[in-house]
Amino acid sequence: MERMNACLKMCGTVLLAVGMAACGSFPLTPVSEQGRGLRQPAAAYRVVQPGDTLYSIAWESGRDHQDVARWNRIPPPYVIRPGQRLQLFPPSGAEPTSRPVPPPAPRSGIRKKPLPAKPAPVVAARRLSWMWPAQGELLERFSANGPNKGIDIAGKTGQPILAAEAGQVVYQGGGLRGYGQLIIIKHDDDFLSAYAHCDKIYVKEGNVIKRGQKIADMGSSGTDRARLHFEVRYRGAPVDPLDYLPKK
Repeated sequence: MERMNACLKMCGTVLLAVGMAACGSFPLTPVSEQGRGLRQPAAAYRVVQPGDTLYSIAWESGRDHQDVARWNRIPPPYVIRPGQRLQLFPPSGAEPTSRPVPPPAPRSGIRKKPLPAKPAPVVAARRLSWMWPAQGELLERFSANGPNKGIDIAGKTGQPILAAEAGQVVYQGGGLRGYGQLIIIKHDDDFLSAYAHCDKIYVKEGNVIKRGQKIADMGSSGTDRARLHFEVRYRGAPVDPLDYLPKK
């Protein structure tokens, strides 16, 4: 009997070890990823929720706001209403949207410049002159094929966040998962910038903002420490902010 009990105990130990090894072979799913939307970006349609703007929906879906407006026949100033159903893919028969390489910033001190395989179309909008939105250590860099679609700047709670360029606030809220309290500024028809993890916010949607204007205090909303997550998008596509910010 004692021998049988010992055998059973040994078998149980082996089975437990195998089970634990099998469980450990599956990667853990992160709680959240920076830049992943509150709702599925791959969905063909999006139902507008309270607090949404056309710009925030286009942002979390990785679309150009002008494309989303065109596909849904929404004229400027792009007013949408809760319950409205927006199409996030081109309708059948629509021409594909061209995605030219963004023009390099026309200043000295730029870290690197995009080199297109063929000449990019001339952008008619005024040239932008970017400035750093906050002072602090660079925590994380842009990763084109990774989860971080911007840069992260370390700081302290209450530290000023400044508009990197002049423009208009087109979204302010906390509806995009992973961003905390977020501000999106439209600079022209091509470029938008975003400022995430804000604490106190000093601007509202519709406000016209000057370059260098204080728009918020740095905070830790949606993250584990006080930081600014800063993104730049060109026609809906994330680009490396360090291509446009002055070299430190």
